[in-house]
Amino acid sequence: MTQNKTQPTEVNVIDFIHSFANTDQKIKDSLELIEIIKEVSGIEPKMWGPSIIGFGEYHYKYASGHEGNAPLLGFSPRKSAISLYVYSGSEEHKHLLENLGKFKMGKSCIYINKLADINIEELKTLMKETIQFLKTTYG
Repeated sequence: MTQNKTQPTEVNVIDFIHSFANTDQKIKDSLELIEIIKEVSGIEPKMWGPSIIGFGEYHYKYASGHEGNAPLLGFSPRKSAISLYVYSGSEEHKHLLENLGKFKMGKSCIYINKLADINIEELKTLMKETIQFLKTTYG
């Protein structure tokens, strides 16, 4: 079985943000996101792979047999948008996106241009529900 590319690393999260985020706004938003996610999860950030800031960890195993570890929550201040890995993708959680604000959906993440585009309290609710879903689903 091939190993997942996205594994925890020892890279300093703050150093990564300052070297990777391409605007002052993304740096500011990234530092604020760290505080928000720490408040919700109670977990310190850790780099996952070369560009994801993750919080916590869970082990998943799909019916196909594919399995691995992933952060409970995470984000990446990518060039085109900030990628938020805070949504379970579950049908039962779609209603949590209704009042989130301005965003685009990817296959496994939410893309925002800046933190000011979304409702932070709705984001916190979404993150709490995602943590609960992942812990219930994967143990």
